[in-house]
Amino acid sequence: MASLSSQPSKKAMRSPGGSSNSQSNRGSSGQTVKFARRTSSGRYVSLSREDLDMSGEMSGDYTNYTVHIPPTPDNQPMDSSVAVKAEEQYVSNSLFTGGFNSVTRAHLMDKVIDSEVTHPQMAGAKGSSCSMPSCDGKAMKDERGQDVIPCECRFKICRDCFLDAQKETGLCPGCKEPYKTDFDDDQEYSTGGLPLLASGAGDANNMTMMKRNQNGEFDHNRWLFETKGTYGYGNAFWPQDDMYGDDGDEGLHGGMMDNTDKPWKPLSRKTPIPAGIISPYRLLIAVRLVVLVFFLNWRVNHPNEEAIWLWLMSIICEIWFAFSWILDQIPKLHPVNRTTDLEVLHDKFDMPSPSNPTGRSDLPGVDLFVSTADPEKEPPLVTANTILSILSVDYPVEKLACYISDDGGALLTFEAMAEACSFADLWVPFCRKHNIEPRNPDSYFALKIDPTKNKSRPDFVKDRRRIKREYDEFKVRINGLPDSIRRRSDAFNAREEMKMLKHMRESGADPMEPLKVQKATWMADGTHWPGTWAVSSRDHAKGDHAGILQVMLKPPSCDPLLGGTDDKILDFTDVDIRLPMFVYMSREKRPGYDHNKKAGAMNALVRSSAILSNGPFILNLDCDHYIYNCKAIREGMCFMMDRGGENLCYIQFPQRFEGIDPSDRYANHNTVFFDGNMRALDGVQGPVYVGTGCMFRRFALYGFDPPQPDKMTQGNGSETQALDAKELDPELDVNLLPKRFGNSTMLADSILVAEFQGRPLADHPAVKFGRPPGALRIPREPLDATTVAEAVSVISCW
Repeated sequence: MASLSSQPSKKAMRSPGGSSNSQSNRGSSGQTVKFARRTSSGRYVSLSREDLDMSGEMSGDYTNYTVHIPPTPDNQPMDSSVAVKAEEQYVSNSLFTGGFNSVTRAHLMDKVIDSEVTHPQMAGAKGSSCSMPSCDGKAMKDERGQDVIPCECRFKICRDCFLDAQKETGLCPGCKEPYKTDFDDDQEYSTGGLPLLASGAGDANNMTMMKRNQNGEFDHNRWLFETKGTYGYGNAFWPQDDMYGDDGDEGLHGGMMDNTDKPWKPLSRKTPIPAGIISPYRLLIAVRLVVLVFFLNWRVNHPNEEAIWLWLMSIICEIWFAFSWILDQIPKLHPVNRTTDLEVLHDKFDMPSPSNPTGRSDLPGVDLFVSTADPEKEPPLVTANTILSILSVDYPVEKLACYISDDGGALLTFEAMAEACSFADLWVPFCRKHNIEPRNPDSYFALKIDPTKNKSRPDFVKDRRRIKREYDEFKVRINGLPDSIRRRSDAFNAREEMKMLKHMRESGADPMEPLKVQKATWMADGTHWPGTWAVSSRDHAKGDHAGILQVMLKPPSCDPLLGGTDDKILDFTDVDIRLPMFVYMSREKRPGYDHNKKAGAMNALVRSSAILSNGPFILNLDCDHYIYNCKAIREGMCFMMDRGGENLCYIQFPQRFEGIDPSDRYANHNTVFFDGNMRALDGVQGPVYVGTGCMFRRFALYGFDPPQPDKMTQGNGSETQALDAKELDPELDVNLLPKRFGNSTMLADSILVAEFQGRPLADHPAVKFGRPPGALRIPREPLDATTVAEAVSVISCW
């Protein structure tokens, strides 16, 4: 309503707090009304007692007048979905720093790199400006990068102004109406867990009473497993009632799932080496062993009397070498090959069903770790290619989280990773659209084969030519980062020096006194880099800097986000354009505190990832190793999620090497080690950990023993019954965890969650220690500032 008076209007301003009169507020609840005036800029300023007396429009009777307004349909709290999106945007656009005995700070960054950022998940993505006066913030965005408008008047507002408006008035600054709550229409998915069969069902449901499979497929239940328990047709059943009200007669109503229609299949198999290959090798080993025994017998019985000490030393060495040779040959007597069945994995975890109509994945989460220490020795372009190969793997996007540990705390690595995330906006959908392999750009474009082989889309050649041009520009930007950072820092340092000179002249100081200006390293947004500076100083050296954590790519949504023709420079119609979560981390380092090099970096990654994503499985890579097979993680899951997978600690992937110099006599592909020795050790107990390319079970990295269902279920009626922490492991006692893992309650609470999510499906009686199907289809909680601050705290020097 327009006002004819020239004086500023006075309005009632809602506030979640109470009145200034403490006595009238005591024991009250709800919101209050305070008098305020609206300035020319549109902001509201609370009126004091003197302002009301001088205005002349109100008498003194109204000075202490307070009205309590209870929640009504027209006066509702803020929309939770808008608040969550605002918090996610704040987290992804903030650089968190902190350490031991220091406050964790969040530095809001509107600009991460000099180049333009387009992907909505990335920090510093372009967007509309806030409509509030004197505010240069960016409006809130959703997962597609579109503006989040919390009011029907379409007034664009940033997160900070939105929270201020909610706290102060609860009114939209544009239309001056209260923010309304929009109910979330997203479909809620149940865990999909199916009820277990009650014990004591009778002998008629025993496994031996199962009918023979009639569909021509081999039923592994008939020969792999037998049980004395009463499991009936397994422990997975269709719900008794129709969940979706379907009146059709397609077999989706109540009743039991017919196990003969689709027999249970293992996810992995162990295949021995053919006898025609291994038998001659075993015979050769036996012959060499006999010859070795005769040789050692002759050497012992014929000593050299003239040089007895030399003979004795040589005999000891020969016996030791013979013993080590025997230890090396014993595993090679029984090497094994392992095969996986990815189709069965897809049917078990990704197939749509009545309880999962959209096909949300039930696979567990995986955290991938990449470690680097010095960008001068480890080129950022190589590390960026490794990150791109990780972000484009064939695995559910919402289940992945990639972390890079920069032990050097270098701004060059930070901005190189930001550039990699920006290029991933094009590279990852391109790989998904055309099924590219390998998904390391440098290796892919260096292949000497026909790139159009097995490519069916007509626009592949055009897309490949465009993405190759974009990758060349990406390499130019990465290689130009050192000079760009140096020029930027020199410019800002010169500006600071001029400011100091001006201050000295104004204060009358001695002009001959030398200036003491710190040669800082500056970020793209014009602020100091909290890590290592080019010219080291206190709190900004390789061994002395605060902890840094930046969520460069915020967690994606659970449902696919399909691209369009106008979204990118390439046509990504019907292609999922989501990117996995990506986090840059540089742990705190202080003089006199042993950081334990790479092992300490891995420990910091394990602790921080437990707070942020808590994937039950961890895959670590060096910065110069990339994922050659995009389905490698799925193949690893075939072992972890198979029968007996809960007893596996880690899976070691073989390594292959590129760019071997043929003129180097010591350069080789290590074929004997990875294809011979590792397979041989696998036949005995398991391969050794080679330092990279290994998928770990997080619960095993914490130092806990594998579960022992035979001992833990003696008093339980069901083998899949939830176990108490002490029953699972005595060291999981709440009173003992702080001595081992520190005082972080979030870290302690994540341990049992990771253990449960890492179990295989309890879809067969032989799985003694499993989880119910569908338990991992629930979306994980979005990140907030408190969670990220806790992740910074657990990687500090304490």
